[in-house]
Amino acid sequence: MHLFSMLSSSNVPFNSLMITTNNYSVYARDGSYLITSILMRAFFDLKVRGMSFLWLLFSLAYLSYLHGACVIFVLSIATVNFLLVKIFSRKKYFPLIVWSYNIFFLLCNRIYEGYSFSIFGQQWRFLDNYRGSFRWHICFNFVVLRMISFGLDYHWTNQDSHFNQEKHCQRCHICKSGKTCYQAIQERSLPTNKFGYVVYLCYLVYAPLYIAGPIVSFNAFASQLDIPQNTNSVRNVILNGFRWVLCLLLMELMTHLLYYNAFANSGLWKHFSPMEVFIIGYGVLNFMWLKFLLIWRFFRFWSLVNGIETPENMPKCINNCHNLEGFWKNWHASFNKWLVRYMYIPLGGSRKKLLNVWVIFTFVAIWHDLEWKLLSWAWLTCLFFIPELLLKSAVKAFQAESSFGELIFRELSAVAGAVTITCLMVCLWLPSEAKHVANLVGFVIGPNGINWLLSSFLGKEGLPVLGGMLMTFYVGAKIMFHIDEAKHRSH
Repeated sequence: MHLFSMLSSSNVPFNSLMITTNNYSVYARDGSYLITSILMRAFFDLKVRGMSFLWLLFSLAYLSYLHGACVIFVLSIATVNFLLVKIFSRKKYFPLIVWSYNIFFLLCNRIYEGYSFSIFGQQWRFLDNYRGSFRWHICFNFVVLRMISFGLDYHWTNQDSHFNQEKHCQRCHICKSGKTCYQAIQERSLPTNKFGYVVYLCYLVYAPLYIAGPIVSFNAFASQLDIPQNTNSVRNVILNGFRWVLCLLLMELMTHLLYYNAFANSGLWKHFSPMEVFIIGYGVLNFMWLKFLLIWRFFRFWSLVNGIETPENMPKCINNCHNLEGFWKNWHASFNKWLVRYMYIPLGGSRKKLLNVWVIFTFVAIWHDLEWKLLSWAWLTCLFFIPELLLKSAVKAFQAESSFGELIFRELSAVAGAVTITCLMVCLWLPSEAKHVANLVGFVIGPNGINWLLSSFLGKEGLPVLGGMLMTFYVGAKIMFHIDEAKHRSH
């Protein structure tokens, strides 16, 4: 019985991972990894170097099972990246070097599909028979993010940080309680002696997060080798595991009783009415959200038990997001945090937001896969994103400090939210990051399918359905505002 169907390339850059409920060897391997590492840490009081060496041994054994002889490719590319960081990290042009190197191999790995040992000589051809059970270049997309993180964190060790620790502590309820939140340990620079080769390799291939993340920065990872995470209590970690089991049961029910994905993937949706297309789109959206939530929370739970905190990839329910910017922050949230830290802020932050989105979305498309339709998706996403950013800026600029001004701002936000959600539900079959029409073009039907959708929903039968959806989501957006306000008051 399958836990979830084959992963698509819409969010996570691998297509063939499948977790099954009867694959007890996976759970046994994970359990032995956890128990051994916890006991070693407790009895031998291992710190950064000791824990990293221990975890590296376990992780390399895990990689050998996954990739076989192709571990050589992973370690070779990673080692050259480490040498480049150590040699050029103090140069002003270092970011250009580390980005060029990693993007180069990101592209080459895809073009040559993980390479063949025979290209290095026929005497090595026999190694192609030992490529493991999982394609290494698919997982390597995440390793690229970690290599860039290591390089830039090392590059910034002796530079002034933009992060205001005092201001953060005033606003963060975790730091106020005496604990240290993830953002604080991420922004805190480490001494250069912690950027060693063993710790670096351990970070790249850390088994609980290797396949799918969530993505953790090098600063945050290395800090927790010394002091295991204390943000999440044992009770909260156990509760997270219990909630994951409940989500697993819900996924099993949806997989066997609901057929949204079958309608979407088979193309039968073209023969349905606009209302039926909307219902299928809504069902696929929630199915995909739950599927990725299960994947990411499983690996995050494994890492939490091991003492390493990572960002929650799905901190907010898919049905409580009413704009693109908010959706991006709550779908694959750890990737969003990575993009903000290593791309958005270095590119100029909010001062150049309208230009930054084009660079960032283009990189996201290339990172997922090398396909023209993904670039189309990225650029269409930017076209949808820019009007929202402009509207927000204009409304905030002219918002009067009065109850009437607050009312106008709320109504405009609710209308914009209704339009965003309607486009999302109508056009989103594979909802990777809430990019409505752009997702449909990028991941499923291609540009030609847009004509069918437009004629269907702008026709005589489709317009009443479209109007009803807009009104429904307008009310839903206003309810979301009240939920968000209640959460802010509770903090």
